[in-house]
Amino acid sequence: MRKRGVKSVLDVATGTGFHSVQLLAAGFETVSADGSAEMLSAAFSNGMKDGHVMRVVQADWRWLNRDVHGAYDAIVCLGNSFTHLFSERDRRRALAEFYAMLKHDGILVLDQRNYDAILDDGYTSKHTYYYCGEDVSVEPEYVDEGLVRMRYSFPDDSVYHLNMFPLRKDYTRRLMSEVGFQSIETYGDFQHTYRGEQPDFFVHVAEKEYRADEEQDERYSGAVGVARSYYNSTDADNFYARVWGGEDIHIGLYDHSGEPIADASRRTVERMAAKLGLTEDSVVLDLGSGYGGSARYLASTYGCRVLALNLSEVENQRHKELNAARSLSGLIEVVDGSFEDIPYPDGQVDVVWSQDAFLHSGNRVRVLEEISRVLRPGGQLIFTDPMAVDNCPPGVLQPILDRIHLDDMGSPGFYARELARLGFAPTGGFEEHREQLVTHYARVLEETERQEAEGLAGQVSHDYLTQMKKGLARWVGAGRDGYITWGILHFRRGDGA
Repeated sequence: MRKRGVKSVLDVATGTGFHSVQLLAAGFETVSADGSAEMLSAAFSNGMKDGHVMRVVQADWRWLNRDVHGAYDAIVCLGNSFTHLFSERDRRRALAEFYAMLKHDGILVLDQRNYDAILDDGYTSKHTYYYCGEDVSVEPEYVDEGLVRMRYSFPDDSVYHLNMFPLRKDYTRRLMSEVGFQSIETYGDFQHTYRGEQPDFFVHVAEKEYRADEEQDERYSGAVGVARSYYNSTDADNFYARVWGGEDIHIGLYDHSGEPIADASRRTVERMAAKLGLTEDSVVLDLGSGYGGSARYLASTYGCRVLALNLSEVENQRHKELNAARSLSGLIEVVDGSFEDIPYPDGQVDVVWSQDAFLHSGNRVRVLEEISRVLRPGGQLIFTDPMAVDNCPPGVLQPILDRIHLDDMGSPGFYARELARLGFAPTGGFEEHREQLVTHYARVLEETERQEAEGLAGQVSHDYLTQMKKGLARWVGAGRDGYITWGILHFRRGDGA
């Protein structure tokens, strides 16, 4: 909240005052609201013990603006409190009240227990984040999609129960979005990314501020912005790292259909690199570098310098960690950014490299123009991309386009025409491997189902996996029907381009 310039805070689930006291001690102007007069009395007493005179208001979330006055920089709803609303109408109304009481650039911070894990996989806990103390035993006595009844057992043998509505993470995010919040970040046990064990709690940070398209970061507009949000998500991060190939998250070249995805994906990198004649003096710009598998291969194999541009800050962080672990940070520069606005001067690189990334652009002509700008005369462009076949029948790819939020896809003919216009000549042109696309997506689907049976849903949400499997099946079908293709495209920029 300090980083966002927050000064005034409304704690809408004060309870006995723990969070309000901490906020006051941290210097925030805090108003404390709760529906229970008894809770507020206890909170006021607890504040006095710590030397704080609390401003308390008894208020129902559904009519918050009636009882609490003013506008706030931040509203916090903590302690898994939002789970006590059992009516969707009440949940929507409460979130709308929160939204209305925030200033134009205010934020809502709301936490919840990880009910996805409880509903899907049963209850476990790392016993790390507790509101009742380390010696309190907490477990569910009853669980279904409409009710979780939790049992709290204390050291004095007293037992208490709480009935709660099991909010699924994505459902809560959707409600926030539908009442008007513009951007929602979700943390797992206070971490932006979380791997390994499922988190006990989710923390949502929702922004009210409206940003018109022209006010958005121009690097991440349109389709690129959608792709950035997708690849920054925890589900995508976990899925691509665990299922898609780990370091190389692109289509592979398979020797046989049962080959490990990672092996086939690395073969694509080797095949492309062998075409380039790289040396220690070469500078390679990797557009859409993902977790950096290709960048590390190029740097370690040829000793060349690699500029790795990628739109996902989550992927870039993992990329940097892997580079450091292999002592390659000195050769690889990882940069947050978009290939529609490449942050390098004209004529700076010898090779532009990309794998299965350009399809995420809503303006591929601009991407190619940017590539031409940063390449030195005589420089090489080598890339792969899932593409529509030339003269693809209208409408047949719509389910795939809807899934990845695009209006269209590139095609071999499109890339050849646009690159010729920019002064590029084919150096091998298009090396087609359509059958490899079919094999790859089929292998990813097979691996998804295998890992799902072994507990992948403990790391990736069921909804994400369901949608991913549908999407993969569509790619396989479109490839087998001859509507999409894939391969390696290799061109050289003319000396006078």
